[in-house]
Amino acid sequence: MALKKASRGLIPPFIVMDVMRAASDREAKGEDVLHLEVGQPGTAAPGRVAEAVKAAVDEHLLGYTLAFGLPALQDRIARHYHDHYHCDIPTDRIAVTTGSSGAFVLSFLAAFDPGDRVALASPGYPAYRNILTAVGVEVVDLLTGPEDNFQPTAAHLEREIETTGSLDGLIVASPSNPTGTMITPPQLKELIDCCAAHDIRLVSDEIYHGITYGTAAETAARFSSDVIVINSFSKYFSMTGWRLGWMIVPEDLVRAVECLAQNLFISPPTLSQIAGIAAFDCMEELDGNVERYAANRELLLNELPKAGFNRLASADGAFYIYADVSEMTNDSPAFCRRLLAETGIAATPGTDFDPSRGHRFVRFSFAREYPMIAEAARRLKEWRR
Repeated sequence: MALKKASRGLIPPFIVMDVMRAASDREAKGEDVLHLEVGQPGTAAPGRVAEAVKAAVDEHLLGYTLAFGLPALQDRIARHYHDHYHCDIPTDRIAVTTGSSGAFVLSFLAAFDPGDRVALASPGYPAYRNILTAVGVEVVDLLTGPEDNFQPTAAHLEREIETTGSLDGLIVASPSNPTGTMITPPQLKELIDCCAAHDIRLVSDEIYHGITYGTAAETAARFSSDVIVINSFSKYFSMTGWRLGWMIVPEDLVRAVECLAQNLFISPPTLSQIAGIAAFDCMEELDGNVERYAANRELLLNELPKAGFNRLASADGAFYIYADVSEMTNDSPAFCRRLLAETGIAATPGTDFDPSRGHRFVRFSFAREYPMIAEAARRLKEWRR
Protein backbone atom coordinates (compact mmCIF):
# COMPACT_ATOMS: atom_id res chain seq x y z
CA MET A 1 0.00 0.00 0.00
CA ALA A 2 1.36 3.41 -0.98
CA LEU A 3 1.39 6.03 1.73
CA LYS A 4 -0.35 9.29 0.97
CA LYS A 5 1.67 12.36 -0.02
CA ALA A 6 0.29 15.88 0.28
CA SER A 7 -0.12 17.70 -3.00
CA ARG A 8 1.01 21.01 -1.47
CA GLY A 9 4.60 19.78 -1.58
CA LEU A 10 4.45 19.30 -5.34
CA ILE A 11 5.54 22.83 -6.13
CA PRO A 12 8.36 23.84 -8.48
CA PRO A 13 11.88 24.01 -7.06
CA PHE A 14 13.60 27.28 -6.27
CA ILE A 15 15.87 26.96 -9.31
CA VAL A 16 18.65 29.20 -8.01
CA MET A 17 19.19 26.63 -5.25
CA ASP A 18 19.62 23.95 -7.91
CA VAL A 19 22.16 26.17 -9.67
CA MET A 20 23.99 26.58 -6.35
CA ARG A 21 24.13 22.79 -6.00
CA ALA A 22 25.56 22.41 -9.51
CA ALA A 23 28.15 25.08 -8.71
CA SER A 24 29.01 23.31 -5.46
CA ASP A 25 29.46 20.01 -7.34
CA ARG A 26 31.88 21.74 -9.71
CA GLU A 27 33.84 23.20 -6.78
CA ALA A 28 33.98 19.76 -5.13
CA LYS A 29 35.86 18.53 -8.20
CA GLY A 30 38.46 21.24 -7.72
CA GLU A 31 37.17 23.49 -10.49
CA ASP A 32 36.63 27.17 -9.90
CA VAL A 33 33.23 28.90 -9.84
CA LEU A 34 32.41 32.57 -10.19
CA HIS A 35 29.22 33.02 -8.21
CA LEU A 36 26.83 35.30 -10.08
CA GLU A 37 23.83 33.07 -9.35
CA VAL A 38 22.79 33.86 -5.79
CA GLY A 39 21.83 37.12 -4.11
CA GLN A 40 24.20 36.72 -1.21
CA PRO A 41 26.40 39.65 -0.21
CA GLY A 42 30.11 39.05 -0.52
CA THR A 43 30.63 40.91 2.75
CA ALA A 44 30.39 39.62 6.30
CA ALA A 45 27.95 40.85 8.93
CA PRO A 46 28.94 44.26 10.35
CA GLY A 47 31.76 44.33 12.89
CA ARG A 48 29.64 45.36 15.88
CA VAL A 49 27.37 42.40 15.27
CA ALA A 50 30.14 39.95 16.13
CA GLU A 51 30.91 41.87 19.31
CA ALA A 52 27.26 41.84 20.40
CA VAL A 53 26.90 38.13 19.66
CA LYS A 54 30.03 37.21 21.60
CA ALA A 55 28.79 39.12 24.61
CA ALA A 56 25.38 37.44 24.35
CA VAL A 57 26.91 33.95 24.17
CA ASP A 58 29.13 34.70 27.15
CA GLU A 59 26.11 35.83 29.14
CA HIS A 60 23.94 32.87 27.99
CA LEU A 61 21.05 35.11 26.86
CA LEU A 62 19.65 32.57 24.45
CA GLY A 63 16.17 31.57 25.65
CA TYR A 64 12.91 31.96 23.79
CA THR A 65 11.66 35.46 23.11
CA LEU A 66 8.10 36.60 22.53
CA ALA A 67 6.61 35.46 19.22
CA PHE A 68 6.99 38.97 17.80
CA GLY A 69 10.59 39.16 19.00
CA LEU A 70 12.63 41.12 21.51
CA PRO A 71 10.95 44.41 22.47
CA ALA A 72 14.35 46.11 22.15
CA LEU A 73 14.57 45.01 18.51
CA GLN A 74 10.97 46.06 17.82
CA ASP A 75 11.80 49.47 19.28
CA ARG A 76 14.95 49.73 17.15
CA ILE A 77 13.05 48.87 13.97
CA ALA A 78 10.42 51.49 14.83
CA ARG A 79 13.19 54.06 15.33
CA HIS A 80 14.62 53.12 11.94
CA TYR A 81 11.29 53.93 10.27
CA HIS A 82 11.09 57.23 12.14
CA ASP A 83 14.66 58.26 11.29
CA HIS A 84 14.90 56.92 7.74
CA TYR A 85 11.36 57.25 6.36
CA HIS A 86 9.89 59.87 8.74
CA CYS A 87 7.18 57.33 9.43
CA ASP A 88 5.90 56.44 12.91
CA ILE A 89 5.04 52.74 13.31
CA PRO A 90 3.61 51.42 16.62
CA THR A 91 5.90 48.74 18.01
CA ASP A 92 2.98 46.36 18.59
CA ARG A 93 2.55 46.20 14.81
CA ILE A 94 6.18 45.13 14.25
CA ALA A 95 6.75 41.38 14.09
CA VAL A 96 10.30 40.08 14.03
CA THR A 97 10.41 36.94 11.87
CA THR A 98 12.62 34.03 10.87
CA GLY A 99 13.93 35.74 7.78
CA SER A 100 11.68 37.42 5.25
CA SER A 101 10.72 33.88 4.20
CA GLY A 102 9.01 33.39 7.56
CA ALA A 103 7.29 36.73 7.07
CA PHE A 104 5.92 35.69 3.68
CA VAL A 105 4.51 32.47 5.14
CA LEU A 106 2.89 34.34 8.03
CA SER A 107 1.47 37.10 5.84
CA PHE A 108 0.05 34.76 3.19
CA LEU A 109 -1.57 32.51 5.79
CA ALA A 110 -3.02 35.44 7.74
CA ALA A 111 -4.28 37.46 4.77
CA PHE A 112 -5.46 34.94 2.18
CA ASP A 113 -7.73 31.89 2.11
CA PRO A 114 -7.47 28.91 -0.26
CA GLY A 115 -8.99 29.90 -3.57
CA ASP A 116 -8.17 33.59 -3.21
CA ARG A 117 -6.52 35.28 -6.18
CA VAL A 118 -3.23 37.12 -5.58
CA ALA A 119 -1.45 39.07 -8.30
CA LEU A 120 2.28 39.58 -8.71
CA ALA A 121 4.64 40.88 -11.33
CA SER A 122 6.17 38.39 -13.70
CA PRO A 123 9.17 38.25 -13.66
CA GLY A 124 9.26 38.13 -9.88
CA TYR A 125 10.68 36.31 -6.89
CA PRO A 126 9.71 32.62 -7.33
CA ALA A 127 9.05 31.91 -3.65
CA TYR A 128 6.01 34.21 -3.73
CA ARG A 129 4.41 32.00 -6.36
CA ASN A 130 5.47 28.72 -4.80
CA ILE A 131 4.41 29.53 -1.22
CA LEU A 132 1.04 30.87 -2.42
CA THR A 133 0.52 27.72 -4.48
CA ALA A 134 1.39 25.51 -1.52
CA VAL A 135 -1.28 27.17 0.63
CA GLY A 136 -3.94 26.90 -2.06
CA VAL A 137 -3.97 30.48 -3.33
CA GLU A 138 -4.34 31.15 -7.06
CA VAL A 139 -1.42 33.14 -8.50
CA VAL A 140 -2.28 35.78 -11.08
CA ASP A 141 0.64 36.81 -13.30
CA LEU A 142 0.85 40.46 -14.29
CA LEU A 143 3.14 40.30 -17.32
CA THR A 144 5.56 43.22 -17.14
CA GLY A 145 8.38 44.34 -19.41
CA PRO A 146 10.73 47.20 -20.25
CA GLU A 147 7.78 49.42 -21.17
CA ASP A 148 6.66 49.51 -17.50
CA ASN A 149 10.12 48.99 -15.98
CA PHE A 150 9.17 45.40 -15.11
CA GLN A 151 6.83 46.66 -12.37
CA PRO A 152 3.07 46.27 -11.87
CA THR A 153 0.90 49.33 -12.36
CA ALA A 154 -2.61 50.39 -11.42
CA ALA A 155 -3.50 49.86 -15.08
CA HIS A 156 -2.44 46.19 -14.79
CA LEU A 157 -4.78 45.78 -11.82
CA GLU A 158 -7.71 47.52 -13.49
CA ARG A 159 -7.34 45.35 -16.61
CA GLU A 160 -7.20 42.17 -14.54
CA ILE A 161 -10.25 43.15 -12.49
CA GLU A 162 -12.17 44.13 -15.61
CA THR A 163 -11.31 40.79 -17.21
CA THR A 164 -11.81 38.39 -14.29
CA GLY A 165 -13.91 40.29 -11.78
CA SER A 166 -11.76 40.50 -8.67
CA LEU A 167 -8.41 40.15 -6.95
CA ASP A 168 -7.74 39.51 -3.27
CA GLY A 169 -4.10 40.48 -3.06
CA LEU A 170 -1.12 42.09 -4.76
CA ILE A 171 2.58 41.57 -4.03
CA VAL A 172 5.03 44.30 -5.03
CA ALA A 173 8.80 44.51 -4.64
CA SER A 174 10.84 47.68 -5.04
CA PRO A 175 13.73 47.22 -5.66
CA SER A 176 12.74 43.99 -7.34
CA ASN A 177 14.29 40.58 -7.72
CA PRO A 178 15.29 39.66 -10.46
CA THR A 179 15.24 42.98 -12.31
CA GLY A 180 16.46 45.51 -9.73
CA THR A 181 13.79 47.94 -10.94
CA MET A 182 11.90 50.31 -8.64
CA ILE A 183 8.45 51.81 -8.24
CA THR A 184 8.43 55.59 -7.83
CA PRO A 185 6.61 57.02 -4.78
CA PRO A 186 3.72 58.41 -6.92
CA GLN A 187 3.35 55.04 -8.65
CA LEU A 188 3.41 53.24 -5.30
CA LYS A 189 0.71 55.51 -3.90
CA GLU A 190 -1.40 54.98 -7.03
CA LEU A 191 -1.11 51.20 -6.59
CA ILE A 192 -2.05 51.44 -2.91
CA ASP A 193 -5.03 53.66 -3.69
CA CYS A 194 -6.16 51.27 -6.41
CA CYS A 195 -5.89 48.33 -3.99
CA ALA A 196 -7.90 50.22 -1.38
CA ALA A 197 -10.63 51.01 -3.90
CA HIS A 198 -10.99 47.32 -4.80
CA ASP A 199 -10.42 45.75 -1.33
CA ILE A 200 -7.12 44.22 -2.41
CA ARG A 201 -4.58 43.42 0.32
CA LEU A 202 -1.14 44.74 -0.69
CA VAL A 203 2.07 43.06 0.45
CA SER A 204 5.19 45.19 -0.06
CA ASP A 205 8.51 43.31 -0.20
CA GLU A 206 11.15 45.87 0.82
CA ILE A 207 14.10 43.58 1.52
CA TYR A 208 16.40 45.46 -0.87
CA HIS A 209 15.78 48.86 0.68
CA GLY A 210 19.09 50.56 1.34
CA ILE A 211 20.63 49.10 -1.82
CA THR A 212 19.77 51.68 -4.47
CA TYR A 213 21.76 53.68 -7.01
CA GLY A 214 20.51 57.23 -7.16
CA THR A 215 16.99 57.43 -5.73
CA ALA A 216 16.17 56.00 -2.30
CA ALA A 217 13.30 53.52 -2.05
CA GLU A 218 10.06 54.55 -0.35
CA THR A 219 8.17 52.34 2.10
CA ALA A 220 4.53 51.51 1.45
CA ALA A 221 3.92 52.17 5.15
CA ARG A 222 4.13 55.90 4.36
CA PHE A 223 0.89 55.72 2.37
CA SER A 224 -1.30 53.24 4.25
CA SER A 225 -1.59 51.37 7.54
CA ASP A 226 -3.47 48.55 5.76
CA VAL A 227 -0.48 47.23 3.78
CA ILE A 228 1.79 44.42 4.93
CA VAL A 229 5.45 45.50 4.76
CA ILE A 230 8.22 42.89 4.80
CA ASN A 231 11.94 43.49 5.25
CA SER A 232 15.02 41.48 6.12
CA PHE A 233 18.50 41.64 7.59
CA SER A 234 19.82 39.46 4.74
CA LYS A 235 20.58 41.98 2.00
CA TYR A 236 21.47 45.53 3.08
CA PHE A 237 22.58 44.31 6.51
CA SER A 238 24.65 41.49 4.94
CA MET A 239 23.28 38.82 7.30
CA THR A 240 21.79 36.11 5.05
CA GLY A 241 22.62 33.12 7.26
CA TRP A 242 21.28 34.75 10.42
CA ARG A 243 17.70 34.17 9.14
CA LEU A 244 16.17 37.33 10.55
CA GLY A 245 13.50 39.61 9.11
CA TRP A 246 10.52 41.69 10.15
CA MET A 247 6.98 42.65 9.19
CA ILE A 248 4.84 45.71 9.68
CA VAL A 249 1.43 44.16 10.28
CA PRO A 250 -1.91 45.91 9.74
CA GLU A 251 -3.84 46.23 12.98
CA ASP A 252 -6.59 43.86 11.84
CA LEU A 253 -4.04 41.07 11.26
CA VAL A 254 -1.86 41.49 14.37
CA ARG A 255 -3.48 38.77 16.46
CA ALA A 256 -3.74 36.34 13.54
CA VAL A 257 -0.05 36.78 12.67
CA GLU A 258 0.91 36.44 16.34
CA CYS A 259 -1.00 33.18 16.76
CA LEU A 260 0.48 31.78 13.56
CA ALA A 261 3.98 32.82 14.64
CA GLN A 262 3.55 31.22 18.07
CA ASN A 263 2.54 27.90 16.55
CA LEU A 264 4.77 27.79 13.48
CA PHE A 265 8.00 29.30 14.79
CA ILE A 266 7.58 29.95 18.57
CA SER A 267 10.00 32.85 18.20
CA PRO A 268 12.73 34.11 15.87
CA PRO A 269 16.33 33.07 16.65
CA THR A 270 17.34 34.92 19.81
CA LEU A 271 21.02 35.26 18.97
CA SER A 272 20.16 36.71 15.58
CA GLN A 273 17.81 39.23 17.19
CA ILE A 274 20.60 40.47 19.46
CA ALA A 275 22.77 40.77 16.36
CA GLY A 276 19.99 42.70 14.59
CA ILE A 277 19.86 45.35 17.30
CA ALA A 278 23.59 45.95 16.88
CA ALA A 279 23.35 46.01 13.07
CA PHE A 280 21.34 49.25 13.09
CA ASP A 281 24.39 51.03 14.52
CA CYS A 282 26.54 50.03 11.54
CA MET A 283 25.04 52.15 8.75
CA GLU A 284 28.33 53.72 7.71
CA GLU A 285 29.89 50.30 7.20
CA LEU A 286 26.79 49.02 5.40
CA ASP A 287 26.66 52.04 3.08
CA GLY A 288 30.27 51.22 2.21
CA ASN A 289 29.05 47.80 1.05
CA VAL A 290 26.51 49.51 -1.21
CA GLU A 291 29.31 51.57 -2.75
CA ARG A 292 31.03 48.31 -3.66
CA TYR A 293 27.84 46.96 -5.21
CA ALA A 294 27.59 50.18 -7.20
CA ALA A 295 31.08 49.63 -8.60
CA ASN A 296 30.17 46.06 -9.55
CA ARG A 297 26.98 47.29 -11.18
CA GLU A 298 28.79 49.92 -13.23
CA LEU A 299 31.33 47.34 -14.36
CA LEU A 300 28.70 44.91 -15.61
CA LEU A 301 26.53 47.57 -17.23
CA ASN A 302 29.61 48.63 -19.19
CA GLU A 303 31.01 45.19 -19.97
CA LEU A 304 27.96 42.98 -20.56
CA PRO A 305 27.02 44.75 -23.82
CA LYS A 306 30.53 44.03 -25.08
CA ALA A 307 29.73 40.33 -24.63
CA GLY A 308 26.43 40.69 -26.51
CA PHE A 309 24.15 41.17 -23.49
CA ASN A 310 22.74 44.49 -24.62
CA ARG A 311 19.09 44.33 -23.49
CA LEU A 312 19.20 44.82 -19.75
CA ALA A 313 16.67 45.86 -17.11
CA SER A 314 17.44 49.20 -15.47
CA ALA A 315 18.96 47.77 -12.24
CA ASP A 316 18.00 50.79 -10.13
CA GLY A 317 18.50 48.87 -6.91
CA ALA A 318 19.30 45.46 -5.36
CA PHE A 319 22.28 43.64 -6.90
CA TYR A 320 20.94 41.97 -10.02
CA ILE A 321 21.03 42.49 -13.76
CA TYR A 322 18.25 40.82 -15.73
CA ALA A 323 19.36 40.22 -19.30
CA ASP A 324 17.27 39.39 -22.37
CA VAL A 325 19.27 36.64 -24.10
CA SER A 326 16.71 35.77 -26.79
CA GLU A 327 19.27 36.58 -29.50
CA MET A 328 21.56 33.91 -28.02
CA THR A 329 19.16 31.19 -26.87
CA ASN A 330 15.56 30.13 -26.42
CA ASP A 331 16.49 27.83 -23.53
CA SER A 332 17.95 29.77 -20.62
CA PRO A 333 18.37 26.71 -18.32
CA ALA A 334 20.50 24.97 -20.95
CA PHE A 335 22.32 28.24 -21.61
CA CYS A 336 23.20 28.58 -17.90
CA ARG A 337 24.34 24.95 -17.66
CA ARG A 338 26.66 25.48 -20.63
CA LEU A 339 27.87 28.78 -19.20
CA LEU A 340 28.85 27.07 -15.95
CA ALA A 341 30.49 24.10 -17.68
CA GLU A 342 32.47 26.16 -20.19
CA THR A 343 33.39 29.27 -18.18
CA GLY A 344 32.85 28.48 -14.50
CA ILE A 345 30.29 31.32 -14.28
CA ALA A 346 27.15 30.42 -12.32
CA ALA A 347 24.08 32.41 -13.36
CA THR A 348 20.34 31.87 -12.86
CA PRO A 349 17.95 31.15 -15.74
CA GLY A 350 14.97 33.43 -16.07
CA THR A 351 12.59 30.46 -15.82
CA ASP A 352 13.01 30.78 -12.05
CA PHE A 353 11.26 34.17 -12.18
CA ASP A 354 8.92 34.05 -15.17
CA PRO A 355 7.33 30.69 -16.10
CA SER A 356 6.04 31.86 -19.48
CA ARG A 357 8.90 34.02 -20.82
CA GLY A 358 11.90 33.24 -18.62
CA HIS A 359 13.44 30.92 -21.20
CA ARG A 360 14.64 34.12 -22.90
CA PHE A 361 16.27 35.71 -19.83
CA VAL A 362 19.20 35.24 -17.44
CA ARG A 363 19.86 36.90 -14.09
CA PHE A 364 23.37 37.91 -13.02
CA SER A 365 23.99 38.80 -9.38
CA PHE A 366 26.76 41.31 -8.63
CA ALA A 367 26.73 40.95 -4.85
CA ARG A 368 30.17 39.35 -4.59
CA GLU A 369 33.69 40.79 -4.58
CA TYR A 370 34.75 43.17 -7.37
CA PRO A 371 37.63 40.96 -8.63
CA MET A 372 35.17 38.06 -9.08
CA ILE A 373 32.75 40.25 -11.03
CA ALA A 374 35.57 41.63 -13.17
CA GLU A 375 36.86 38.15 -13.97
CA ALA A 376 33.34 37.01 -14.85
CA ALA A 377 32.99 39.94 -17.27
CA ARG A 378 36.32 39.04 -18.87
CA ARG A 379 35.32 35.38 -19.30
CA LEU A 380 31.92 36.29 -20.71
CA LYS A 381 33.54 38.47 -23.38
CA GLU A 382 36.02 35.74 -24.21
CA TRP A 383 33.25 33.10 -24.34
CA ARG A 384 31.09 35.18 -26.66
CA ARG A 385 33.81 35.96 -29.22
